[in-house]
Amino acid sequence: MHYVRFGKSNLKVSRLCLGAMGFGSTGWRAWVLGEKGSTELVARALDHGINFFDTCDFYSAGESERILGRALAGQARDSYVVATKAGNPMATHSNGRGYSRKHLFKAIDDSLTRLGVEHVDLFQTHIWDKDADLDELLDVMADIVRAGKALYVGATTMPAWTLAILREKAAKQGLPAFMSMQCEYNPAHRECERELLGYCRYENLAVIPFSPMARGFLSADRRKPANVTPRTASDDYTRKYYYRDSDHAVQVALNDIADKIGKTPSQVALAWTLGRTGVTAPIFGATTVAQVDQAVAALDISLAPEDVATIDDAYEPRSFEASGH
Repeated sequence: MHYVRFGKSNLKVSRLCLGAMGFGSTGWRAWVLGEKGSTELVARALDHGINFFDTCDFYSAGESERILGRALAGQARDSYVVATKAGNPMATHSNGRGYSRKHLFKAIDDSLTRLGVEHVDLFQTHIWDKDADLDELLDVMADIVRAGKALYVGATTMPAWTLAILREKAAKQGLPAFMSMQCEYNPAHRECERELLGYCRYENLAVIPFSPMARGFLSADRRKPANVTPRTASDDYTRKYYYRDSDHAVQVALNDIADKIGKTPSQVALAWTLGRTGVTAPIFGATTVAQVDQAVAALDISLAPEDVATIDDAYEPRSFEASGH
């Protein structure tokens, strides 16, 4: 396993991050794994040298954090890096979500309890709230760092201009700045290339893309009934954003290249993301230990320039409003 600096920090993370969105209960999503299967994935990831794990309070209503915490409990705390997120609804009342001081302090405390740790390495805002007050958000995230509850703070699916404002405010006020961006990025979804990735490269921020295989869409031709999975059949987001003709064309290109080089389409998609300038560590999901093995093997794939061009040529940009962000 290769390890890289997490943006401007001196923290070292593995080139792959295991995502825990699929840990929890089928009562939350049909394709989610229970504790036994999830723990096996974490163990295999650790065997491969993966030291970076991403979860969220929202995943399976907190069960993802509990499972991940128990799976890592036997490891030395300084040997792994754990990231979590907050902002999505965790209660039905008006303050059970968002980026108020009230909610974020409760969110971080609840996450630490579920994970069974004294601090997380990275605490991130989740789905962006365009109405959030940026000064309050910056102040409370700084206080969470000062309290020792998180070492670094980062963002998820935030517009580039918002991230830039937050970092400028932090610099002027001497506050901890947002260190990372978690954005959706794969061969069929490249909207973050317009402004966000360029800004992150300029500022040397960590970029940790989620859905490098497009929620499983890119793993096989989903137009064929035999390739329908519990996730592709039930994930409304995937249906909404990944079934354009051009998306299928990207998947076909991945299939053709995978056949040519003796790999899987998922591995080719992951290799494509790993090869993009500025990417720190893609966050990949898995449902079997074999998929963890395949993801790690993708680290050794170097796509030929003509194959990258074939993938890129099949892509069709979305409007910003239709990009899911």
